[in-house]
Amino acid sequence: MILTVTLNTALDLTYRVRSLRPHTSHRVSEVIERPGGKGVNVGRVLAALGHEVTVTGFAGGGTGRAVRDGLAKAGGLTDALVPVAGATRRTIAVVDEHSGDTTQLNEPGPQIAPAEWAMFLDRYAELLSGASAVALCGSLPPGVPVGAYAGLIRTARSLGVPVLLDTSGEPLRRGVAARPDIIKPNADELAELTGSHDPLRATESARRRGAHTVIASLGPNGLLASTPEGRWRATPPGRVHGNPTGAGDSAVAALLSGLVTDLPWPTRLAHAIALSAATVRAPAAGEFDRQTYEELLGRVTVTGQAGR
Repeated sequence: MILTVTLNTALDLTYRVRSLRPHTSHRVSEVIERPGGKGVNVGRVLAALGHEVTVTGFAGGGTGRAVRDGLAKAGGLTDALVPVAGATRRTIAVVDEHSGDTTQLNEPGPQIAPAEWAMFLDRYAELLSGASAVALCGSLPPGVPVGAYAGLIRTARSLGVPVLLDTSGEPLRRGVAARPDIIKPNADELAELTGSHDPLRATESARRRGAHTVIASLGPNGLLASTPEGRWRATPPGRVHGNPTGAGDSAVAALLSGLVTDLPWPTRLAHAIALSAATVRAPAAGEFDRQTYEELLGRVTVTGQAGR
């Protein structure tokens, strides 16, 4: 079982409009509602790839009930969310059909009480006993300690469970010091962490700070991997147009899948690129276009070498 942790779960709403213009009203042509948050999106993609997945984090209020109902309908995911008094946040993506651009609005999330955090820690420790890997994903809701991910990483490492961390800012900085197996920052997050805007130098700096492996997301320019086994660069065959929301989460899913099935790094990276691009083609986060995925997989370019 792969465990995904989403401390700031969300009800994702995707609106499609013909053309998004400020200071005007818009007629929405389509509305898609899905359980969301980075770890939930990762879990949905992993389940579609055939993995057994458990999702945990927090859920509360009417939006929390909608998230749990959506997980039950989705299939393939075990719901281990911890109930809280506050209402789960919403995220709103507005897709401009004319330009293909997406505008994202993210609410902060509910206030988590100390007793609710303690309840989650107990549930997390229980779930790790049956996990082959764990992904810690996304932002922290109010009330959760800024060093939360560092503590969760140490707990997983003490039980021999490999950890992938995908977050940003101070939670990322503190999490890296706890020595996660993999981190997957984007270029801006990596620069903020290390102070370097050169991706190659920044990935090496992040490893010196504690990360075992660093997979840097360079947007349409692909992925840069710095691992104990070697360094690689993976690039897509061309730019893919569509909704980029969730593309990074699909890359995380591919990396976790490759981890638990012990694929070589070049193959893992090719799957991550193809799956990300296939997600851009899909209508909502946490989904991917399987035909695009299969078509692109053999066309991803991976360069680099094993060793240091």
